[in-house]
Amino acid sequence: MKGIVVGVDDSPEAVRALRWAVEEARLRGVTLHVMSAWEFPFKGLGPEHHDGSEHDAPVGPLEQSALDELAEAVTAAGGDAGVTVDRHVVRASPVRMLLDAANDADLLVVGSRGHGGFAGLVLGSVSQHCVRHAACPVVVVH
Repeated sequence: MKGIVVGVDDSPEAVRALRWAVEEARLRGVTLHVMSAWEFPFKGLGPEHHDGSEHDAPVGPLEQSALDELAEAVTAAGGDAGVTVDRHVVRASPVRMLLDAANDADLLVVGSRGHGGFAGLVLGSVSQHCVRHAACPVVVVH
């Protein structure tokens, strides 16, 4: 998965990160991988024996809805003009999904949800983990 990976959720920070990533992918002439993660909020609500093979699972209504929302977000961010975009919805924690994707990426882009002026609060927990543990360069868009 060479190219740029951007993590997207429904936050304003993620929208800004997506816009930045679209423009960077356009400038570099690389594929943009737009990724969104989802999890069941409580244990026991999902399949009883989840083996981590979310990448091979068939696309159900929840995933299709999320893919449709990603397509709308990419279009709104200008991603339909001159950028090859792959959209991925993964059943995993956002941190795990992004760090896995970063293993084969040229660049990882995330938004920052952090609040306040203390070091631990300037970056959100996902962006903080990505900055510390990603195998590629990370851009945090504020």
